[in-house]
Amino acid sequence: MALENLDQYIQAQFKLRQENKSSRQPRVCTYLNFPGNTEEAFLFYRSIFRSEFIGKGIQRFGDIPAESGHPPVAEEIKKMVLHVELPIVGGHILMGTDAPKEMGFTLAHGNNMHICIEPESRAEADRLFNELSEGGQVTMPMADMFFGAYFGEFSDKYGIKWMINFQNPA
Repeated sequence: MALENLDQYIQAQFKLRQENKSSRQPRVCTYLNFPGNTEEAFLFYRSIFRSEFIGKGIQRFGDIPAESGHPPVAEEIKKMVLHVELPIVGGHILMGTDAPKEMGFTLAHGNNMHICIEPESRAEADRLFNELSEGGQVTMPMADMFFGAYFGEFSDKYGIKWMINFQNPA
């Protein structure tokens, strides 16, 4: 059950990111996971960096559309943050989400952050994934996702967590 929830969470999150992305320019983002205080943290970061949220602003788990084959979002997590993006310095984007225990997450120092690369081509996505993951641990091989992205996730040989996300042209 937790894995189904995790799959639903990942699919919904990246579907929303695809909708938010206005250009196909490659970018590097830092993705932060929080134990329920993402909104508080990002309001703090917004005040420090004097920036504004991009895309659809703060998106909530309650915004996930009901889909067959997935359990409904539990009431206690509907107000939690599903996804938020904030430009900080030099075009770098901080992204964040709450990582609810009810959806199978266990946060600990070291698993609460990913570097997310959005390359300009599928070939570059494969190259980055293959070279960076060599000697590391693949948690999700590169694959086409229902939400239109070619996506994979891994920890490199130094324990750094990465997400490679190529947005297939619509």
